[in-house]
Amino acid sequence: MNALHVKKNDLVVVLSGEDKGKVGKVLATYPQQGRVLVEGVNLVRKALRKSQDRPQGGIISKEAPLAASKVMPQERYEARRKRRAGGAVTPV
Repeated sequence: MNALHVKKNDLVVVLSGEDKGKVGKVLATYPQQGRVLVEGVNLVRKALRKSQDRPQGGIISKEAPLAASKVMPQERYEARRKRRAGGAVTPV
């Protein structure tokens, strides 16, 4: 998988998983692995060792890459929702 359907700085919507429905900006793409890094999505907690920069050490939250197949560009997602909502209306 070398080409992805999203690129850096695109706005995307998460389609499945714990963060389903969240919107974020693509920070980085990893085409070889088929993964993308999205701002504010798929946050993981990471323990940091004590260092000169962080004398106390601590735990931080940061984004982890998720599968590119789990995201869709926001424009396409909104168009799909609009199309489905228009056809799903049934008279009473």
